Amino acid sequence: MGASTGATAEEVLAAIDAVLPPTAGPVRLATLDARAAEPGLQEAAARRGWPLTGHPAAALAAVPVPTPSDRVAAAVGTASVAEAAALLDGGELLVGKTALGRVTVAIAVRDDTGDVDLRHHGDAEVAPGLVDLAVNVRADAPPAWLREVLHRAVDASAGYPDPRPARAAVAAAHGRDEAEVLLTAGAAETFTLLARALRPRRAVVVHPSFTEPEAALRAAGHPVERLLLHPPYDRLTGVPDDADLVVLGNPTNPTSALHPYATLAALARPGRVLVVDEAFADTVPGETESLAHRTDLPGLLVVRSLTKTWGLAGLRVGYALGPADLVAALAAQQPHWPVSTPALAALAACTTPAARAEADEVARRLAVHRSALLAALPDGVQVVGEPASAFVLLCVPGGAWVRERLRERGWAVRRGDTFPGLDGDHLRVAVRDPGTSRAFASVLAEILAEVQTPEETR
Repeated sequence: MGASTGATAEEVLAAIDAVLPPTAGPVRLATLDARAAEPGLQEAAARRGWPLTGHPAAALAAVPVPTPSDRVAAAVGTASVAEAAALLDGGELLVGKTALGRVTVAIAVRDDTGDVDLRHHGDAEVAPGLVDLAVNVRADAPPAWLREVLHRAVDASAGYPDPRPARAAVAAAHGRDEAEVLLTAGAAETFTLLARALRPRRAVVVHPSFTEPEAALRAAGHPVERLLLHPPYDRLTGVPDDADLVVLGNPTNPTSALHPYATLAALARPGRVLVVDEAFADTVPGETESLAHRTDLPGLLVVRSLTKTWGLAGLRVGYALGPADLVAALAAQQPHWPVSTPALAALAACTTPAARAEADEVARRLAVHRSALLAALPDGVQVVGEPASAFVLLCVPGGAWVRERLRERGWAVRRGDTFPGLDGDHLRVAVRDPGTSRAFASVLAEILAEVQTPEETR
């Protein structure tokens, strides 16, 4: 909606009621950020229990609308307020801008509960005989020293797991109190625990991103709002001020975007749980934008994984770092002995100073390999943003067809259309050694040449 200064709550609600369908589902109000502070708008939202979000003029100006206005653009810096605010998070325009006295209303509708398969992950793309570029996990086996640790742990598995050494090791690695460490059977378990332990009033998941947090929240019956970022997906704006649960990734899967440390820290506030999925943080040399050591930010929960750098996806090993009371609430949702003895041994071994130094060296080598992949890609492939992690997001014409041709030629890549905000032309490709990347790029170039060949000649 748009509203003139001084518009009353009665005027706002009368304008909305005049155009809102009687069968409308949950309603969310959105407007220009300069108008969101108007008492009339705030009172109208409070009376109905509707969330009210204010968007910057620059964000609204970037949204294509059917009826832009030069007069509005000159006045507030965006050619549309009502229609742009309605469409900013996606959906279809149901009612175009309708002026009713001092209030202008537009309505967009969307169904964001069943539009994509949130449970689809890269491992579903892999099959025997295919080169795996679909899963963002170290392609080879764990290093020899870690395999030896795991072998000893298996021999010691007759007794029940003792988490104390692993918890102490993780706490020491991040300069945290042990009460601020939650050990989990894979980082993804944390999202299920959050969904069980919390009762968020307004949960917001930033997309495109790892879909398991939203899937876990929905499975527990929590309504979820999606904050869809715009290409190249590296500008983190639009998080509602009143969201009490915010979930995002850094670096973000599948975009490989790395958000600045200060931008994420600014999202923390009393009364909010801010979940930062840092499953790929150790793929960034120096972990420069990690918040894992921040104990001063209220409600911050950092989720970490060992499965990527160390090739341990099958072991299910991860942890979370956060305020002691939140960690205790999550731990209360776990069964007894949730993490196996081999996983605990891996946690203790991979968080030593020597192991963390080795992980940093792996991250630096990964950056070189990523550059080699990017340099080998053929013309016609768009690299989305500036990738910073163990994978790159590509936009390829005819992406769904290309993905199937790649499978026929022996290559598995991750489809993008199961990530909210992406479509079938998006493909996520894991970074491998330069030789593998060049071979992939060569096959991709041949397939793209087929796309450009007229159908009747194929």
